[in-house]
Amino acid sequence: QVQLVESGGGLVQPGGSLRLSCAASRITFSIYAMGWYRQAPGNQRELVASISSTSITNYSDSVKGRFTISRDNAKNTVYLQMDSLKPEDTAIYYCNAHHIRFNYWGQGTQVTVSS
Repeated sequence: QVQLVESGGGLVQPGGSLRLSCAASRITFSIYAMGWYRQAPGNQRELVASISSTSITNYSDSVKGRFTISRDNAKNTVYLQMDSLKPEDTAIYYCNAHHIRFNYWGQGTQVTVSS
Protein backbone atom coordinates (compact mmCIF):
# COMPACT_ATOMS: atom_id res chain seq x y z
CA GLN A 1 0.00 0.00 0.00
CA VAL A 2 1.38 3.38 -1.04
CA GLN A 3 2.09 5.76 1.81
CA LEU A 4 2.89 9.44 1.80
CA VAL A 5 3.71 10.71 5.28
CA GLU A 6 4.02 14.45 5.86
CA SER A 7 5.85 16.00 8.78
CA GLY A 8 7.20 19.37 9.87
CA GLY A 9 4.02 21.36 10.34
CA GLY A 10 3.32 23.45 13.40
CA LEU A 11 2.75 26.91 14.80
CA VAL A 12 5.05 29.72 13.67
CA GLN A 13 5.01 33.49 13.95
CA PRO A 14 4.59 35.70 10.89
CA GLY A 15 7.91 36.06 9.12
CA GLY A 16 9.10 32.71 10.38
CA SER A 17 10.07 29.53 8.55
CA LEU A 18 9.07 25.90 8.44
CA ARG A 19 10.28 22.94 6.44
CA LEU A 20 7.78 20.28 5.48
CA SER A 21 8.84 16.77 4.52
CA CYS A 22 6.93 14.03 2.74
CA ALA A 23 8.32 10.52 2.82
CA ALA A 24 6.97 8.13 0.22
CA SER A 25 6.94 4.36 0.33
CA ARG A 26 5.94 1.59 -2.06
CA ILE A 27 6.24 3.72 -5.18
CA THR A 28 9.04 4.19 -7.68
CA PHE A 29 9.54 7.66 -6.29
CA SER A 30 11.91 8.97 -8.97
CA ILE A 31 9.35 8.71 -11.78
CA TYR A 32 6.60 10.54 -9.92
CA ALA A 33 5.85 14.22 -10.09
CA MET A 34 5.47 15.46 -6.52
CA GLY A 35 3.42 18.35 -5.28
CA TRP A 36 2.39 20.24 -2.19
CA TYR A 37 -1.19 21.43 -1.90
CA ARG A 38 -2.95 23.27 0.86
CA GLN A 39 -6.49 23.75 2.06
CA ALA A 40 -7.65 26.46 4.42
CA PRO A 41 -11.04 26.28 6.16
CA GLY A 42 -13.82 27.15 3.73
CA ASN A 43 -11.46 27.08 0.75
CA GLN A 44 -10.77 24.59 -2.00
CA ARG A 45 -7.54 22.65 -2.05
CA GLU A 46 -4.97 24.54 -4.09
CA LEU A 47 -1.60 23.75 -5.58
CA VAL A 48 1.28 25.42 -3.76
CA ALA A 49 4.30 23.96 -5.54
CA SER A 50 5.24 21.01 -7.70
CA ILE A 51 8.39 19.32 -8.89
CA SER A 52 8.58 16.99 -11.85
CA SER A 53 10.54 13.77 -12.11
CA THR A 54 13.26 15.83 -13.82
CA SER A 55 13.15 18.45 -11.02
CA ILE A 56 11.36 21.16 -12.94
CA THR A 57 9.58 23.29 -10.36
CA ASN A 58 6.39 25.31 -10.42
CA TYR A 59 4.93 27.64 -7.80
CA SER A 60 1.68 29.42 -7.21
CA ASP A 61 1.95 33.18 -7.44
CA SER A 62 1.09 33.52 -3.75
CA VAL A 63 4.21 31.67 -2.60
CA LYS A 64 6.69 32.42 -5.39
CA GLY A 65 9.92 33.76 -3.94
CA ARG A 66 9.08 32.56 -0.41
CA PHE A 67 8.70 28.78 -0.76
CA THR A 68 11.11 26.26 -2.27
CA ILE A 69 10.25 22.71 -3.26
CA SER A 70 12.96 20.08 -3.61
CA ARG A 71 13.27 16.33 -3.78
CA ASP A 72 15.77 13.69 -2.70
CA ASN A 73 15.21 10.55 -4.76
CA ALA A 74 17.68 8.58 -2.66
CA LYS A 75 15.48 9.19 0.39
CA ASN A 76 12.11 9.02 -1.42
CA THR A 77 11.34 12.39 0.10
CA VAL A 78 10.05 15.74 -1.11
CA TYR A 79 10.49 18.94 0.88
CA LEU A 80 8.84 22.32 1.07
CA GLN A 81 10.94 25.07 2.60
CA MET A 82 8.61 27.88 3.65
CA ASP A 83 10.12 31.25 4.50
CA SER A 84 8.61 34.65 5.27
CA LEU A 85 5.41 32.96 6.33
CA LYS A 86 2.21 34.97 6.45
CA PRO A 87 -1.06 34.38 8.34
CA GLU A 88 -2.72 33.61 5.00
CA ASP A 89 -0.41 30.61 4.61
CA THR A 90 -2.32 28.92 7.44
CA ALA A 91 -3.78 25.68 6.12
CA ILE A 92 -3.47 21.93 6.08
CA TYR A 93 -0.65 21.05 3.69
CA TYR A 94 -0.94 17.85 1.67
CA CYS A 95 1.68 15.93 -0.25
CA ASN A 96 0.75 14.51 -3.65
CA ALA A 97 2.42 11.95 -5.92
CA HIS A 98 1.32 11.73 -9.54
CA HIS A 99 2.37 9.57 -12.48
CA ILE A 100 0.10 9.01 -15.50
CA ARG A 101 -3.09 7.53 -14.01
CA PHE A 102 -1.65 7.02 -10.54
CA ASN A 103 -2.40 9.72 -7.97
CA TYR A 104 -1.75 9.50 -4.23
CA TRP A 105 -2.27 11.82 -1.27
CA GLY A 106 -0.87 12.09 2.18
CA GLN A 107 -2.99 12.76 5.25
CA GLY A 108 -1.83 16.33 5.64
CA THR A 109 0.03 18.42 8.19
CA GLN A 110 -1.27 21.57 9.83
CA VAL A 111 0.60 24.83 9.39
CA THR A 112 -0.54 27.76 11.49
CA VAL A 113 1.00 31.20 11.13
CA SER A 114 -0.01 33.42 14.01
CA SER A 115 1.43 35.77 16.57
